[in-house]
Amino acid sequence: MPKLIALYIRSVAIGFGLSAVFLALMLWQDVAGLRHLIFGSDMGLVAAAMVFMFQGIIFAGVQFGIAVMMLADPDAPPTGGLRDRLMPDLGSPIPVPVKVVQKR
Repeated sequence: MPKLIALYIRSVAIGFGLSAVFLALMLWQDVAGLRHLIFGSDMGLVAAAMVFMFQGIIFAGVQFGIAVMMLADPDAPPTGGLRDRLMPDLGSPIPVPVKVVQKR
Protein backbone atom coordinates (compact mmCIF):
# COMPACT_ATOMS: atom_id res chain seq x y z
CA MET A 1 0.00 0.00 0.00
CA PRO A 2 1.39 3.46 -0.84
CA LYS A 3 2.63 5.48 2.11
CA LEU A 4 0.22 8.34 1.46
CA ILE A 5 -2.80 6.01 1.53
CA ALA A 6 -1.59 4.44 4.76
CA LEU A 7 -1.11 7.91 6.23
CA TYR A 8 -4.66 8.87 5.21
CA ILE A 9 -6.20 5.71 6.70
CA ARG A 10 -4.26 6.23 9.93
CA SER A 11 -5.39 9.86 10.08
CA VAL A 12 -9.03 8.88 9.52
CA ALA A 13 -8.81 6.27 12.29
CA ILE A 14 -7.31 8.80 14.69
CA GLY A 15 -9.90 11.42 13.71
CA PHE A 16 -12.85 9.12 14.30
CA GLY A 17 -11.30 7.90 17.55
CA LEU A 18 -11.05 11.51 18.71
CA SER A 19 -14.64 12.03 17.62
CA ALA A 20 -15.82 9.13 19.78
CA VAL A 21 -13.89 10.47 22.78
CA PHE A 22 -15.20 13.99 22.18
CA LEU A 23 -18.81 12.77 21.91
CA ALA A 24 -18.42 10.71 25.09
CA LEU A 25 -17.05 13.75 26.92
CA MET A 26 -19.88 15.92 25.62
CA LEU A 27 -22.45 13.40 26.86
CA TRP A 28 -20.66 12.91 30.19
CA GLN A 29 -20.48 16.67 30.83
CA ASP A 30 -24.04 17.17 29.47
CA VAL A 31 -22.96 20.13 27.33
CA ALA A 32 -26.00 22.29 26.51
CA GLY A 33 -28.29 19.49 27.72
CA LEU A 34 -27.13 17.18 24.92
CA ARG A 35 -27.24 14.02 27.08
CA HIS A 36 -30.83 14.74 28.03
CA LEU A 37 -31.77 15.39 24.40
CA ILE A 38 -30.09 12.22 23.08
CA PHE A 39 -31.23 9.81 25.79
CA GLY A 40 -34.69 11.35 26.13
CA SER A 41 -35.68 11.09 22.48
CA ASP A 42 -36.57 8.11 20.34
CA MET A 43 -34.31 9.54 17.59
CA GLY A 44 -31.45 10.19 20.01
CA LEU A 45 -29.22 7.44 18.61
CA VAL A 46 -29.56 8.92 15.13
CA ALA A 47 -28.54 12.32 16.50
CA ALA A 48 -25.56 10.78 18.32
CA ALA A 49 -24.51 8.94 15.15
CA MET A 50 -24.74 12.15 13.13
CA VAL A 51 -22.69 14.07 15.68
CA PHE A 52 -20.11 11.27 15.68
CA MET A 53 -19.90 11.16 11.88
CA PHE A 54 -19.72 14.92 11.32
CA GLN A 55 -17.14 15.42 14.06
CA GLY A 56 -15.21 12.43 12.71
CA ILE A 57 -15.07 13.96 9.24
CA ILE A 58 -13.80 17.27 10.65
CA PHE A 59 -11.28 15.69 13.03
CA ALA A 60 -10.01 13.29 10.34
CA GLY A 61 -9.47 16.16 7.90
CA VAL A 62 -7.63 18.23 10.49
CA GLN A 63 -5.54 15.24 11.55
CA PHE A 64 -4.60 14.51 7.93
CA GLY A 65 -3.71 18.15 7.31
CA ILE A 66 -1.49 18.23 10.38
CA ALA A 67 0.14 14.94 9.38
CA VAL A 68 0.87 16.19 5.85
CA MET A 69 2.33 19.45 7.16
CA MET A 70 4.54 17.50 9.56
CA LEU A 71 6.09 15.67 6.58
CA ALA A 72 8.14 18.74 5.65
CA ASP A 73 11.88 18.55 6.17
CA PRO A 74 12.78 21.19 8.79
CA ASP A 75 16.39 21.42 7.55
CA ALA A 76 15.44 22.18 3.94
CA PRO A 77 16.09 25.75 2.81
CA PRO A 78 13.01 27.79 1.94
CA THR A 79 12.18 27.67 -1.75
CA GLY A 80 9.88 30.70 -1.91
CA GLY A 81 10.98 33.99 -3.41
CA LEU A 82 9.93 37.55 -2.89
CA ARG A 83 6.37 38.41 -3.77
CA ASP A 84 5.48 41.17 -6.17
CA ARG A 85 3.49 43.93 -4.63
CA LEU A 86 -0.19 43.68 -5.42
CA MET A 87 -0.60 47.43 -5.75
CA PRO A 88 2.07 49.89 -6.82
CA ASP A 89 3.19 52.49 -4.32
CA LEU A 90 1.05 55.52 -5.10
CA GLY A 91 2.86 57.89 -2.75
CA SER A 92 1.16 60.12 -0.24
CA PRO A 93 -2.51 61.08 -0.56
CA ILE A 94 -3.38 64.33 -2.32
CA PRO A 95 -5.91 66.57 -0.56
CA VAL A 96 -8.97 67.41 -2.64
CA PRO A 97 -10.99 70.55 -1.78
CA VAL A 98 -14.71 69.89 -1.30
CA LYS A 99 -17.41 72.57 -1.18
CA VAL A 100 -19.87 72.13 1.65
CA VAL A 101 -23.33 73.58 1.24
CA GLN A 102 -25.27 74.06 4.44
CA LYS A 103 -28.99 73.37 4.17
CA ARG A 104 -31.43 75.29 6.32
